[in-house]
Amino acid sequence: MCGRYAASASTGELVEEFEVDVDATGEQTRSLLASPQNPPVGEPDYNRAPTKQAPVVLTRPERLDDGSRGEAKRQLRHLTWGLVPSWSKDTKGGVRMINARAETLLEKPSFAKAARARRCLVPASGWYEWQLSPTALDAKGKPRKQPFYMRRVDGTDVAFAGLYEFWCDRSLPDGDPAAWLTTFAIITTSAGQGLDRIHDRQPLALEREQWAEWLDPTLTDDADVATFLTPGDSSPFEAYPVSRAVSSNRTNGPGLIEPAPESDLVGVVDPATGEIIGAEK
Repeated sequence: MCGRYAASASTGELVEEFEVDVDATGEQTRSLLASPQNPPVGEPDYNRAPTKQAPVVLTRPERLDDGSRGEAKRQLRHLTWGLVPSWSKDTKGGVRMINARAETLLEKPSFAKAARARRCLVPASGWYEWQLSPTALDAKGKPRKQPFYMRRVDGTDVAFAGLYEFWCDRSLPDGDPAAWLTTFAIITTSAGQGLDRIHDRQPLALEREQWAEWLDPTLTDDADVATFLTPGDSSPFEAYPVSRAVSSNRTNGPGLIEPAPESDLVGVVDPATGEIIGAEK
């Protein structure tokens, strides 16, 4: 996965779609961004990039007013994309750890502990991948990159399987809420048939009937977690080329997920047929 996705659902829509018990998106959270997030977290974002905060669904014991823990409830929270393990000395590594490979998830020290106890769902409208042309070159003589957008055929949100982690800034005083940073990574797997003509990886997407078990914090056995970590399935998805404007994280808006006209395509492989679209220009 190349590290961009689109998310247009409102907080209310996510609460309903994912049967959330506690909407905690109003709580103050620490951000890694030097400038205010644009668009603001919680608003439609058609070019969500690493280090941005994003709505994430998880199940944890609810924090009560007296500081104690109540029963586990499904929550919607704003987390930062790019996982920072609890043992990290600083937050710099989170920019790189935006994805976790399903094949090695339970082996890697950065992800294994969270895979057993802190799993989440990352709602998205769809995601982007960049296809390298087998025939066309860019101005630098390298294979031309064509962005594609992948989304569910039925029009519902995609639920990416993810992990989340807590990191504490020990330089800040005890009890300072700004000391805590909560981050997440999206699990990827091998791409399914057709999608593999665009990119060899895709996010691990879970169906509704899998959500409750994936989010269950009491499911900690490696064998049980491993049952979710299967190769990608392309059947629920459609893919089509979109404007190359999405390659800049400064661009945004619903126009980014509109199909690109065929006249703009150069040396692009049709994911359904394998045919080359667009002669070299």
